[in-house]
Amino acid sequence: MVFDSNKASGDAIDMADLYDRIGAVLVDESRPMKERFRALFTLRNLPGKKSVDVIARGFKDSSALLKHECAYCLGQMRDPYAVDVLISVIEDLSQEPIVRHEAGEGLAAISDARALPVLKRFANDPNREVSETCQLALERLEWIQKNPEKLSLLTSQYLSHDPTPCSEEKDEIVLERQLLDEKETLFNRYSAMFALRNIGSDAAVRALTKGLNSGGALFRHEIAYVLGQIQSPLSVKELSNALADDKQDPMVRHECADALGSIADEYGSNMLKRYLNDPERVVRESCEIGLDMAEYENSGEFQYANSLEMVQQSS
Repeated sequence: MVFDSNKASGDAIDMADLYDRIGAVLVDESRPMKERFRALFTLRNLPGKKSVDVIARGFKDSSALLKHECAYCLGQMRDPYAVDVLISVIEDLSQEPIVRHEAGEGLAAISDARALPVLKRFANDPNREVSETCQLALERLEWIQKNPEKLSLLTSQYLSHDPTPCSEEKDEIVLERQLLDEKETLFNRYSAMFALRNIGSDAAVRALTKGLNSGGALFRHEIAYVLGQIQSPLSVKELSNALADDKQDPMVRHECADALGSIADEYGSNMLKRYLNDPERVVRESCEIGLDMAEYENSGEFQYANSLEMVQQSS
């Protein structure tokens, strides 16, 4: 992204105005979702309390997908200032489970001790995805305390802050067995998942795709997420099948749509077009976002999160 200092002039008032104008795009339900997502990811790339405050406005929206992504961005920003916002979201039982789950995952990514009582409380939430997320978050915090010298295992070449460390195992056969063993703890299965993602070989991708038919919705959605990070065409068929399967939880189908957009091949894009009118709102909005991401991937465009440039140009 190119920032025009002549238009913003480094002035605090001008910068505040830019944040608010990007935020106005984020919360404008009359705008296409793809524009609102680009605004959100622009804010994610602008660190500081103002970005957190503006992103927090998104939690009043009617779109569970947008709110989910707001929580994701706050977690990935890892700003302790966002902890109170995310706590308020996971405590709000009127929020959709997919949103509350992502708030719990965001708290895990930030790893602030203030979240501990909340994560413990919701580790027994009636919703399985929320409870499993909080259990993983608690295990992550415990692992950090015990392994301060291994924090690099929580990040990857994809620049994401993961829910669990990746396994230090390198044998793909062993990792696949651990990934698909439904008697294993979810924490260990996730660790195998991230290790396979980091290896990224064809065999690792094929092992990961098998996970789309294993475990619960939380596990399957994370499988789709890491396949989207790898961006291997080898996973397109399995991701497409999961998107098409209305018996899959919408949480899983949404993540498959995102992954297909990241891979950006013709077959996957055609699948996304097919489900633009899906009965599940989170799925059809994810297909819209997936198509926008595919267009970006194929365009040679420099920056996906380009709302700062757009609002400057409209000045």
